[in-house]
Amino acid sequence: MNNVIDSIVNRISNKSLELPCPSKKEMESVYKAALRAPDHAWLHPTKFIEIKGKGLDKLSAIFEKFAINDMKCEDEFLIDKYKNAPYRAPMVLVAITKKQEHPKVPKIEQMFSTAAAIQNVLISLDSLGYGAIWRSGIFALNSKILKYFKEDQNSEIIGYIYIGTPVGRKKKIPDLKIEDYVSFWD
Repeated sequence: MNNVIDSIVNRISNKSLELPCPSKKEMESVYKAALRAPDHAWLHPTKFIEIKGKGLDKLSAIFEKFAINDMKCEDEFLIDKYKNAPYRAPMVLVAITKKQEHPKVPKIEQMFSTAAAIQNVLISLDSLGYGAIWRSGIFALNSKILKYFKEDQNSEIIGYIYIGTPVGRKKKIPDLKIEDYVSFWD
């Protein structure tokens, strides 16, 4: 295999992340790679919000407000869990699709473009020696949370990418049998 394929095959999601996180210059490279994701009709549907430092406090407040005001959550344990979620990593990227009407590019395809951009982010971060995990859950694909990010209803949060330096041992990746996932027509 070559270096690119090796990197993709061996990449894992890292739940335990700490400082340091990528520098501004490293993130510029990551964003350049992300924005090379397939983009039918060159619509540029993907937007990222980079959050770190005091920004994590803002994200924490958003998750807490959303849980209390929109989910009507009264479970203190769950509210605390949501409130503390942003602190699992020193940097969080919010990945958003800005959906547009287009005669040839359905909105779902625009969301796929953002998903491909997220994959490029994950691969790029791994190649730089950082760890990351793509999280979704209740705070993604949820139109009610958009107001807290000051995004319009044509937007969709596809996920949150938690980023930092991996902590602990790298987990073992099971080998997948290609024939279980691929059929061949000759």
